[in-house]
Amino acid sequence: MKQRILIVGSGFAGMWAAVSAARLAWVNQNDTLEITVLSPQPELRVRPRFYEDNVASLVAPLQPLFDELNVNYLEGYAERIDEKEKIVWYRNSLQEITHVDYDRLILASGSHTQRANVHGINEFTFDIDQLASAQVLEKHLQSLPQQPESEARNTVVVCGGGFTGIELATELPARLRQIFGDDTKTKVIVVERGSVIGGRYSEALRDTIREASDSLGIEWMLNSEVESITQHGVTLKDGTDIASSTVIWTAGVRASSLGEQLHAERDAQGRFIVDENLQIAGQQDIFATGDMAHARTDDAGNVALMTCQHAIQLGKFAGHNAAASLLGIAPLPYRQVNYVTCLDLGGWGAVYTEGWEQEVKLVREEAKKLKIAITNELIYPPKADREVAFAAADPLAKFV
Repeated sequence: MKQRILIVGSGFAGMWAAVSAARLAWVNQNDTLEITVLSPQPELRVRPRFYEDNVASLVAPLQPLFDELNVNYLEGYAERIDEKEKIVWYRNSLQEITHVDYDRLILASGSHTQRANVHGINEFTFDIDQLASAQVLEKHLQSLPQQPESEARNTVVVCGGGFTGIELATELPARLRQIFGDDTKTKVIVVERGSVIGGRYSEALRDTIREASDSLGIEWMLNSEVESITQHGVTLKDGTDIASSTVIWTAGVRASSLGEQLHAERDAQGRFIVDENLQIAGQQDIFATGDMAHARTDDAGNVALMTCQHAIQLGKFAGHNAAASLLGIAPLPYRQVNYVTCLDLGGWGAVYTEGWEQEVKLVREEAKKLKIAITNELIYPPKADREVAFAAADPLAKFV
């Protein structure tokens, strides 16, 4: 009798969970597992690159890989989980509400930018959170030369100085030069509530970000919070007005709300608290992974971040352990001791650090080469080749 592992989401964690579960079934020569992925489209959207230009190209198809590995695909948006009946209700491509059952459920529905309670934020800001919104921003930037010359037209404000805000801000000078030409003076301003640039990072990493920002002419407004946003720009809580036709919100991220009705504990970012096998506490049949999981990476108390680096490994362990629970195999406790940071800094280059202490190892051109290798190759799905895919999906294989 078939037993179904249902994976909600086809991002980094969901895709790797499917491949990893298929791998364990194949290794054990077991054909009783039915692995199904439910998501809006059978593709991996390479979200870590959405700060770049030509965002429509940052998509990798997954159907050939799923076909090769006998992974089923269901197109739809998951809306509700019935934990008692082991059913997920979803809206299909015809906008009909239907359901699919499961024996084990893996929640990999990702995260989204959390917009603050700021007047005008929904009407007058852009973001690069999802493919569609990143495309809206790209179209807007391309249309700027058609606007009348003004300080507002030539000024871009990035709200939030975290990882996404830094990569976007440092990429923008080159994008704006490509759009306007070299004769138009443009300005990129980062509004950050913290007192220092890159306040969450090590001193060495902060210094590097500051050096790159100065080189690229990026202005940082520290100790600053947004009061309101209009079509004309931003007003800060101290009364400062910044004229801008382009305000981009990057501050804050929160896990998908799917499963909020489950009797389970979540952290401040909405992630499910999971055990070392990535099972949701109190939910025997449900696992969480990627941005949906609050998971310890090691015995030192470090917790996985909401990044593709952690999502990829979390997905491999979640898929393996969900399959293992149905095959009567001991699970593999999730561990990801090694941690690196590779931050794109636009035309200046990049910076690469190792360890949770973020010790800087590479900068500028050397780091940029590594960043390109990671984002253009390493994080993409494996080939639609069973042997290659299963070798990459082994949770114990080294990723970085």
